Amino acid sequence: MVDLTIDGAPVRVPEGSTILDACTSLGIDTPTLCFLESLTPVNACRVCVVELESSRALVPACARRVEPAMVVTTDSPRVRHSRKMVLEFLASSVDLSTAPDARRYCDRYGADPGRYGAAPETVAQPVKIDNALYVRDYAKCILCYKCVEACGADAQNTFAIAVAGRGFDARISTEYDVPLPDSACVYCGNCIGVCPTGALMFASEHELRRRGEWNEARQTRTDTICSYCGVGCTLTLHVQENAIVKVTSPIENSVTGGHLCVKGRFGFEYVQNRPDDEGAPS
Repeated sequence: MVDLTIDGAPVRVPEGSTILDACTSLGIDTPTLCFLESLTPVNACRVCVVELESSRALVPACARRVEPAMVVTTDSPRVRHSRKMVLEFLASSVDLSTAPDARRYCDRYGADPGRYGAAPETVAQPVKIDNALYVRDYAKCILCYKCVEACGADAQNTFAIAVAGRGFDARISTEYDVPLPDSACVYCGNCIGVCPTGALMFASEHELRRRGEWNEARQTRTDTICSYCGVGCTLTLHVQENAIVKVTSPIENSVTGGHLCVKGRFGFEYVQNRPDDEGAPS
């Protein structure tokens, strides 16, 4: 066990824990966008930074391991200012309209992206609709690397996507920038499951949002077990107006860790193949 101090409070956590783990054990709500428990931390978004005594720079709580006698401050003026600036830069460069956590953090830290322009400026990319299962809108992408990690060694081991380009031209891309159906993608949808901004979205959700009919307040969530094989993956069915609109999996589930295959995530249409009023399949 390792003893350290966070915001004046002593805390003891197992060796190998991160500062974020220690903060969580104290009930401190640390903002994160690129972090997920089931993925390798990549320190991309920098909104979880904290102040560490004797350290010149702020350190990422999601990746920095605890050390004995550490003294950490999570809500100092320096930390708040850094988080505010990062959120302003993100919100001024991408569309965060479908990123509720990011918008909540902007409100918490008083971020004003309008200081950098009236509308977000990002890499000019049209919405990519090249398959029937999910939509890619990289104007909403904050380059958190979650989709890359989930497609790679942390979950699927398909390696169908990676970051291409540099600087302002950096973007998520398939190999040689080919259309998704021509890539190595196996349509597991794990990239959608980890995306924090809606840059990757179920086609069903995208269509409902386009029509102005998406309403999470009217949706129910029901856990069930996938019927396709004997692994026993837990599915969370999101249902609106008696129709499944998307499928997720609980990250804390020991079987899936939040990840699914193409059948579990997208193979629900047969449930909704109901006869219409005239007796024909709808």
